[in-house]
Amino acid sequence: MRSSRLSLALETGAVRLPDSGRIALFRPAGDEDLSPLPADRIEVIQSFRPDHDALTRRGLKVVAVPEGDYAAALVCLPRARAEGRALIAAAAAHLPPGAPLLIDGQKTDGIDSMLKELRARTPVGVPLSKAHGKLFALENPGARAFADWLAAPQPVAEGFITLPGVFSADGPDKASVLLARSLPAKLPTRVADLGAGWGYLARAILARDGVEELHLIEAERTALDCARQNITDPRARFHWADATQPCPGAPFQAIVTNPPFHAGRAADPALGVAFIASAARMLTGSGQLWLVANRNLPYERSLATLFREVEEIAGDSAFKVLHATRPAPNAR
Repeated sequence: MRSSRLSLALETGAVRLPDSGRIALFRPAGDEDLSPLPADRIEVIQSFRPDHDALTRRGLKVVAVPEGDYAAALVCLPRARAEGRALIAAAAAHLPPGAPLLIDGQKTDGIDSMLKELRARTPVGVPLSKAHGKLFALENPGARAFADWLAAPQPVAEGFITLPGVFSADGPDKASVLLARSLPAKLPTRVADLGAGWGYLARAILARDGVEELHLIEAERTALDCARQNITDPRARFHWADATQPCPGAPFQAIVTNPPFHAGRAADPALGVAFIASAARMLTGSGQLWLVANRNLPYERSLATLFREVEEIAGDSAFKVLHATRPAPNAR
């Protein structure tokens, strides 16, 4: 969908790119069709590890944060409004005066309301509408136009800080609170937090007796950067990694996780199942898993296949906390 808008916009001259210089591409998905753009000039800014690695495998230059100035930039608008603002501000801050800044997004991601908001701040070119979305260029916006949109740490409950775009940026989600409350008073020596986010569960894990080493494994680098500030305990180890793939530090004696179960807007229980399978592979033969999930997600079936013992140890009408022990031989 994005590629069709880009192709049409470039073919018709609705938007123009400079003939030379790097083009910053903010937050495209790993399978995004980028063929309308000159591949040798693209520098992708992608801090989500699975997409970062997928784009790198395609031969593109990919970095986690923008580096230096660019000749042009394209922001792929995300669903989260605060994150979209921060990306636009970051792009503007890395463009010289007069360099084009393109914004592209679907209606379901709020492109219409973002267009309205941008028009109140800076001149905007004529939008091109196609495939249930819009593409438009900001005309020489300048970094100052969006200085107040730049991502800045925001304090939340219990002294934690977060940033726009990270999961549960307004404070700990109810599932994590339930899981933290349900952990036993003593945990094994070497523990991993899969999908650690900005560190809420990590602090609860480190408060338990017995923990000598905790590995925070998180795919979103922005969230992990927050965790580094929130968790200063020397027992913590931080890994920017996809929790569904082999991770540094394994094997572990225990794993704690509140796995994601959405891909964009759509519920995708397969993500949670992938976390469970990964946990089973990374645990020792006597290892333990503590997991929280929405009550309607059928994770017990996968757990029963991959672990010898599974039980629900806590829950309410919305969530359940599951404890699984001793991964099956075929799971490791």
